[in-house]
Amino acid sequence: MAGDSLTQAEYIKHHLTNLTFGQHPDGTWGMAHSAAEAKEMGFMAIHVDTMFWSISLGALFLYFFHKAAKSVTADTPSGLQNFVEWVIEFIDESVRGSFTAKNDLVAPMALTLFIWILLMNLMDLVPVDWIPELAKLMGIHYMKVVPSTDPNATFGLSLSVFALVLYYSVKMKGPGGFAAELSLQPFQSNSLIGKILFLPVNLFLELVGLIAKPISLALRLFGNLYAGEMIFILIALMYGGNFILAIFGGVLQWAWAVFHVLIVLLQAFIFMTLAIVYMDMAHSEH
Repeated sequence: MAGDSLTQAEYIKHHLTNLTFGQHPDGTWGMAHSAAEAKEMGFMAIHVDTMFWSISLGALFLYFFHKAAKSVTADTPSGLQNFVEWVIEFIDESVRGSFTAKNDLVAPMALTLFIWILLMNLMDLVPVDWIPELAKLMGIHYMKVVPSTDPNATFGLSLSVFALVLYYSVKMKGPGGFAAELSLQPFQSNSLIGKILFLPVNLFLELVGLIAKPISLALRLFGNLYAGEMIFILIALMYGGNFILAIFGGVLQWAWAVFHVLIVLLQAFIFMTLAIVYMDMAHSEH
């Protein structure tokens, strides 16, 4: 375990540091070998572990769903086909219940968000030392395996949804209609002077609400998964104590993993559902 050669604070910091690639202060490019080096690389640095695991899990999702689609049969469906059909029916019901307009993009978007986020969240159930220790044997200093504990990943997802919301808001309502939606509510007036007076207040309130959508989407997912990962790390510290403490830590880890399964599923579902609702709002006239 990494905690055998590190202090408790160093162990926690090690497990919460991303494998970062970027430009060093001297102008050279390479991997960061400490949290301080990663911080010095600035905004344009790349979290290699987040990119690797998120892309790998996305490819895994595409592979199995494509495999199920190619081998679909009406006779005796395989277990994979049954699972995929169940997931698609669940997504279809969720879209029908929350999306009132017609857009063939929404259901595939919801399916992609739910399964991809679920797979990323499920990595939180892998024991915290297994993959980082294996990476350490390969000469890799850091390895965070849960992409959804990285705000870069969660903001990437939420901003993608936000871009679609803005696109369809303008497409369905027109530039003027979207601008009116942002400036003529919630405070309204029948007179021109009243509308002019209310315009800056309405615009401020509506813009705050609009910008809050991607921020809340990203931070909700990140916060819940980051807190869950932190608890797993704190429990893992117990294995460095005596035998009784290690046994107690094992029981705690099992209990938290069972509870955390609900968080893993719930956060993927909430992200997907809010994305559908935001898309429905983009298609709705006010």
